[in-house]
Amino acid sequence: MKKTLLLEPVISLYIFAYSVTSPLKQQYIYKRIWEETTNSTFIVQDNISHCELNQSNPTYVKQKEVQEKASLFAMKTDLCGAVFSILVAFVLVANGDRYGRKISLVLPLVGSLTSSIFLFVMSDLSLPLYLFFVFSLVGGLFGDLATFLGGAFSFIVDCCKTHRQKTIRIAVVDLIFGFTSGLGGLISGYILKEIDFMWTFAMISLFHVVNIFYVIFCLDETVKVSAFQTQSWREGLKDTLSGVYMLFKSSSYKKRILMILLLCTFMTYLFTVYGGLSLYVLYELNAPLCWNAIYIGYGSAVSTLISMTGFLGIVLLSQYLRDSYLVFIGIFSYVGGSIMAAFANTTLLMMLVRVPSMLLFIPIPVIRSMLSKIVLPNEQGALFACIACLEVVTGTISITVFNTIYSMTVAWFPGFSFLLSAGFCIIPLSLMSWFMYVTWHEENYVLLINEEDCPGQNDHN
Repeated sequence: MKKTLLLEPVISLYIFAYSVTSPLKQQYIYKRIWEETTNSTFIVQDNISHCELNQSNPTYVKQKEVQEKASLFAMKTDLCGAVFSILVAFVLVANGDRYGRKISLVLPLVGSLTSSIFLFVMSDLSLPLYLFFVFSLVGGLFGDLATFLGGAFSFIVDCCKTHRQKTIRIAVVDLIFGFTSGLGGLISGYILKEIDFMWTFAMISLFHVVNIFYVIFCLDETVKVSAFQTQSWREGLKDTLSGVYMLFKSSSYKKRILMILLLCTFMTYLFTVYGGLSLYVLYELNAPLCWNAIYIGYGSAVSTLISMTGFLGIVLLSQYLRDSYLVFIGIFSYVGGSIMAAFANTTLLMMLVRVPSMLLFIPIPVIRSMLSKIVLPNEQGALFACIACLEVVTGTISITVFNTIYSMTVAWFPGFSFLLSAGFCIIPLSLMSWFMYVTWHEENYVLLINEEDCPGQNDHN
């Protein structure tokens, strides 16, 4: 059977399944906490969720209490598997340069399959909520989203021959991410309305089975691994740490500075984006919006259309602007959307929040591409291992911080977290300004850096 290097179908199906699971999991937790807190059934009508608008009503106080509990519970479950996810992502993705990329794809898929089966059983039997910590732990032990994306981006970069091809191909993956996540969010509301939580999780399990079959039997490997290459676990971990260490140690001073600046920009921007976007579902369930699963799906669909605009922006603007300018445009786009979201008190206004945010995802693929351009081909695995680990650490800290802040401020100003997120963008903007200052007089900093590194690399070999 002839194998293929086409990874995009796997990414599409995985992100679709992930994006269906994520809002449903949040809504399931919200529903269970509501029922436990109020001793009443969670009611969902055609246009709104169970939401009290009268602040003098005791139900309104209970509603705020549920918001706080749901926010803190989500934070704790995310923390549960984060440590294991960081370790697994670091080891698997970095070792991809020697042992292949497919292991970084298969294990997260197996973990997602296990988790979705667990959610199916939990929703069927109404098991205790604390078992969600087990769900999070299992996902972390198998690497979760960070390992999958780290392996996927390493695989994609292996297939690219030019720097522009890397930028476009990575942007395509991020477009797929945005499109399928929005589509999943849109469909999830209708699926939930028709077949409830249990059978939705069963359907997601089937998607993961299809993906596992495709990766194992249909996908070719980009890294050729010797059949006689054997190494103990301890030696493998040592080589992994050594590879990441040498990524910085063997590089020139200028290259190290640029990598650190780009990685810090990437981390701080992800911190703001993950933190702000993670609150959207809770914010939309709360008064005065009081959205239900269908409206939350509509919001995801609008975000999907907007993310396609972001991809077209990368394709068109990359021909005329430097990568640094693209990052600036994306950050300012996110700032505008966050400020608008903080004061959105009607359904129309919350939908329109997506318009100024249309380019918010541009910095993520662009910075990934900038980093992949300034490292050598045999350093790609170590680089994306660093990126994967930083994504997990940043995402976990961000969600923890912003969920805590939201639970503390939801009673007096629910939009405060969005304003804080927008204000925090001053840090990635400052770091990217520093990067531009360092590379201002160099038309092709990639070529200069790689020319500096090649002699050292050859001497080392």
